[in-house]
Amino acid sequence: MTATSAQPLLQVHDLCVRFGAKEVVRDVSFEIAPGEKLALVGESGSGKTITALSLLRLAGDALVQGQALFEGRDLLALTERELRGVRGGDIAMVFQEPMTALNPLMTVGRQISEVLELKQALTQAQSWQAAIELIASTGIPEPARRATAFPHQLSGGQRQRAMIAMALASRPKLLLADEPTTALDVTLRGQILDLLSDLQRQTGMAVLLITHDLNLVHRFADRVAVMEQGVLVEQGPVADIFRAPQHAYTRRLIASQPKRDVVEGAPDAAAKPLLRAQHLRVGYPTPLPGVRGWFKKGEFIAVHGADLCLLPGRTLGVVGESGSGKSTLAQALLGLLPYQGSVEVVGSAWQAPSARNTPANQRLRRQIQVVFQDPFSSLSPRLTVEEIAGEGLRVHEPALPLPERRRRVEAALAEVGLTDAQFPGLLARYPHEFSGGQRQRLAIARALIVQPRVLVLDEPTSALDVTIQQQVLALLQRLQKDKGLGYLLITHDVEVIRAMAHDVLVMKDGEVLESGSVGQVLDAPRHPYTQRLVAAATALPVR
Repeated sequence: MTATSAQPLLQVHDLCVRFGAKEVVRDVSFEIAPGEKLALVGESGSGKTITALSLLRLAGDALVQGQALFEGRDLLALTERELRGVRGGDIAMVFQEPMTALNPLMTVGRQISEVLELKQALTQAQSWQAAIELIASTGIPEPARRATAFPHQLSGGQRQRAMIAMALASRPKLLLADEPTTALDVTLRGQILDLLSDLQRQTGMAVLLITHDLNLVHRFADRVAVMEQGVLVEQGPVADIFRAPQHAYTRRLIASQPKRDVVEGAPDAAAKPLLRAQHLRVGYPTPLPGVRGWFKKGEFIAVHGADLCLLPGRTLGVVGESGSGKSTLAQALLGLLPYQGSVEVVGSAWQAPSARNTPANQRLRRQIQVVFQDPFSSLSPRLTVEEIAGEGLRVHEPALPLPERRRRVEAALAEVGLTDAQFPGLLARYPHEFSGGQRQRLAIARALIVQPRVLVLDEPTSALDVTIQQQVLALLQRLQKDKGLGYLLITHDVEVIRAMAHDVLVMKDGEVLESGSVGQVLDAPRHPYTQRLVAAATALPVR
């Protein structure tokens, strides 16, 4: 643990935050010492982010009460002019999604140098050189060239590093890091955590990490504070909280890890594959520089000759970082992209995949359905639950009488745990009236209503909290046992693969580097990339 001073850097006493008549944070008190790493943990809606934003009075029209003493000064009593000197100066913030937090019209170097000019009164030339040095300190290669790049020209990990460089430009004493790794792959998460730890040791700043990922807390923090529905229910050293949690909510969070509950054993040798691909190759045309580009196009190969086989009642996990080709592979298997090689769904091949609405393809599409990563963006906000869940029936069984269609919709919803008794007026409700986990259940019901044989699960739990993730995985496992479904599970979460998959493909840069049973690949990985992937999901660096 980092050595700390006897005098706290930040003391929060009885913090209350209210929006109109609704109190979202109630009587929250905690301290952060200089150089300390405190994790604020809880599910979505627990009040973590609002608590942090309220310290700098960034919570919009909220009414904030209580005390937040930073080096003896009450942040909540400062004038707006005084507070502007603290924001981005003594206290800096790293946001969850850098693509929306960074200005898309300015280069990252200019955005960092702007902070240096404002906070440290450097000249334009001095601030530009200092910005390059800050970018280099975060481990981004070719910092001088990357400083001239716009946010969209950087990878997700590089954008997050640029955000950290911008936050460190003013040499803050306290860094507020709001879910800084949620949108990143498992290897990048480890890299960002290590980077924050290294920078924290070098600068001596304190860090308030806001997260719902308990693995991150265990790997990074000195102390942890747990929030539930706006109330701080427990806090203490990380080792003590994880070893002997006192509050029931903390125990539930710690216990909410993916659990394996699938049919084990060797597959049926006589079973016919539900999904098979051989020498699958997907390429995209790219422009060529100079005169050559007038006459022909280049090609970017997104998937190189992939082979796979999925049997009934089995789950094939496809794991890899962003850009590895996982989602492109799924789209080709779904018949949504042109490809080379062969793909068979329940023994039949797609007929001209780019011609999506041929009768043959429509019949085949009923056999393979998809559940997307973010249920809120994949469900139409203008359709009711009945219209969303019954959409497949309108396409594949248009002559079905309305009473029978409604009966089938109700049965599909009940199968995923959504009933009218639990949600009065369920069929007439809209997606925004449900939580993230309930919306994902609705998305699963929509896929299941046409009785498919294969479900493509594209990061089905990455947008969910740990407790909701566990519930959705348990639901999927039960449905597989009951219906003999085959799952193609696409994810970058190794723990979800361990819980769900029978077999695994490891992809990087469009190539399948390693494949085999989940035990073979994850417990005894052969390829160096797989070894790094597994190590990043399990290693606990020194705090």
